[in-house]
Amino acid sequence: MTEKPLPQVRITYCAQCHWLLRAGWMAQELLSTFATDLGEVTLVPGTGGIFTISCNDTLVWDRKRDGGFPDAARLKQLVRDVIDPDRDLGHADLKSDKSKDTPSKDPA
Repeated sequence: MTEKPLPQVRITYCAQCHWLLRAGWMAQELLSTFATDLGEVTLVPGTGGIFTISCNDTLVWDRKRDGGFPDAARLKQLVRDVIDPDRDLGHADLKSDKSKDTPSKDPA
């Protein structure tokens, strides 16, 4: 039986815009969270304001389409949704807004 290949993440960043550090930081966040569950995280220099992140050839973030850059928690959720949708990310996971679910306590 052949093992399924591990997921691959590709971060394409604009070298002209000097977004290498941002791309590297996002790669570090993903590798810290998913560790050996990822096969690789690749940084690809580009031009023209590009900043895209794909996981297993699925585009999960596009700076132009999605408006800016994802924060670390959002990026981890997007990658998780592709590689293991049932995985709990703990504090990085968005839960329902508990303030809407529970009545507020009157301090008086």
